[in-house]
Amino acid sequence: MDYGRLPAEDEDHFHRLDAHLVATDTLMTTLDDVQATIDAKAMMVAYGAAGYGKTMSVNSALRKIAPDNTYRLELRSGPTPRDIRHGLFHALGLPGEPPTRPIEFDTLLKETLSQTFRVLVCDEAQWMGRSSFEYWRHLWDDRNTDIAVIFAGGDNCYKVLKREPMLASRIFIWQKFTRMPEDEVVATLPAFHSLWAKVAPQMIRNIDRAAAHGNFRNWATITKHMLNGMKMKGLTEVKQDLVNWVYSKLGGM
Repeated sequence: MDYGRLPAEDEDHFHRLDAHLVATDTLMTTLDDVQATIDAKAMMVAYGAAGYGKTMSVNSALRKIAPDNTYRLELRSGPTPRDIRHGLFHALGLPGEPPTRPIEFDTLLKETLSQTFRVLVCDEAQWMGRSSFEYWRHLWDDRNTDIAVIFAGGDNCYKVLKREPMLASRIFIWQKFTRMPEDEVVATLPAFHSLWAKVAPQMIRNIDRAAAHGNFRNWATITKHMLNGMKMKGLTEVKQDLVNWVYSKLGGM
């Protein structure tokens, strides 16, 4: 994947499973929220614990709505405004070398972001502190820039923003990602991967209660272990002995 561009759908799947993206309630809510944020040229926060599908849902929505004018940043731990400047420089594909002086750098970014509408996505936003969020606000507040901004990250980005009324008041949509309800897990898994198509609903419930806990990243890991175990043991269906073998790999997930 080129830095700054949306990944292809198959690159979004954890463990690169031969799986399908399923239109869950959360996925459809994200599609609506991203569309509303783009229509308003506003800012949105998609937040929640790891593994609940924030990045995948946001990417999926943007592939449908704004595939050609979305630019993504993935930031390291503790990013500074300088890191964001350089991340945007590379994500936007700007020519030459980045300016060395912040004022010149900001002028370049604002001029670029004023030329045409863009959606800027900041993934792993939980790593950012107040000054980094303030820098995004600085870009978005500029009367000439033409952008929508979507933050996707853990609960910490929600906490940081909520502590700062000037920042929080500018967020158009807050979407919290939580565990998938058990009934939806049972309905979703067979569509997600063919492995689960012939598995009894009660077994799926039991696995969810024991190990996956409504977390789709956990389910992807369990699916990968199931497939590996079936191949290694020469099995053609999921049985409790295989489930127990998978549990032994999960470290109390």
